[in-house]
Amino acid sequence: MIDQPLHFPLDYLHFSGYTNGMKTAVSIPNEVYAETERLARRLNKSRSEVYSLALAEYLARHAPERVTEAMDRVCEEVGQESDQFAAVAARRILERNSW
Repeated sequence: MIDQPLHFPLDYLHFSGYTNGMKTAVSIPNEVYAETERLARRLNKSRSEVYSLALAEYLARHAPERVTEAMDRVCEEVGQESDQFAAVAARRILERNSW
């Protein structure tokens, strides 16, 4: 189990080479392998880069606290000023929906 949350800086997406980072071996279905091959060729990326990016995205989707942390950082940067138009529009949308 991982004790600390995973953090992927934006520059993580810029893969710098085949030998950079940890190497591992996994078994995957032939169909997944073939699709990855096609995607890698289309994107002009290595298989390793495609798998690495896919895993990073998967991890991000399954770590909701990271999404919350990112949204908190954005709110801090943007500020807490109230937008009257947005507040009225949001209220109208919420009133129309049945919960």
